[in-house]
Amino acid sequence: MKKRPVDIVVISDVHLGTYGCHAKELLKYLKSIKPKEVILNGDIVDIWQFSKRYWPKSHMKVVKLLMEWIARGTPVHYITGNHDELFRKFSGSSMGSLNIVNKMVMPLHGEKAWIFHGDVFDVTMQHSKWVAKLGAKGYDFLILLNRAINYISKKMGKGPISMSKKIKNGVKSAVKFINDFEQIAADIAIENGYEYVICGHIHQPEIRKIKTDKGEVTYLNSGDWIENLTALEYTDGKWSLYSYLEDPNVINYNEDSIEDTSVLEKGELFQSLLEEFRISGMVQSK
Repeated sequence: MKKRPVDIVVISDVHLGTYGCHAKELLKYLKSIKPKEVILNGDIVDIWQFSKRYWPKSHMKVVKLLMEWIARGTPVHYITGNHDELFRKFSGSSMGSLNIVNKMVMPLHGEKAWIFHGDVFDVTMQHSKWVAKLGAKGYDFLILLNRAINYISKKMGKGPISMSKKIKNGVKSAVKFINDFEQIAADIAIENGYEYVICGHIHQPEIRKIKTDKGEVTYLNSGDWIENLTALEYTDGKWSLYSYLEDPNVINYNEDSIEDTSVLEKGELFQSLLEEFRISGMVQSK
């Protein structure tokens, strides 16, 4: 497959290590592009649910590809989220072309983009983290149930459905939370003179201008790789929203190595990660 050049790609909410993660689809997408700069905007690895000992080789291959980019010198910015908050203690650290931060401001042709994960606006995260973690486990179960239903639906000749999307779209409080989230992000960005504000966290892909009596900002959300399978791309001075489900060229791209869904145990995972770091030159062998 010919690689498509992209100036900047923004990916968030991959949730590697969970049943809902579409790692094989993400790997296809990543192999279809040639980015000059990469922003991983939080919840890439789901440390909250890592104890389930679930780590398919397809998830490891995503990590390996990112490591290959870093080894080649492609700038990769890892912005921490709530599910990978363990990395926040390393904020400000750099290893080769990888840097870990909690938020960042990126200059773009004379304009500024304020980029952060977005959990700072989540009241549940601020005051009742245990409720959020319980909700994450329930969400993962819902994804498993959804996959079983879609398997039966496919056998019956019907299309896939997203139960979690239907729930979010049908519950007024969920819709209000998303609207409030976007508005708060926009208000703060306008007050600080940013032209763009880029978030993840709410699994709701979006690009839209938000106007207030104080100004205007472009709000962007990269979505997720659980339900929407989306990313943000910046090329030739313009932002666009990429959707894997609307890209037949990538969907129909077959690669046998991507289909490997074997599970790595924790010991194997550690050794594999260590080996990838060595290959990338990020860990020096004694």
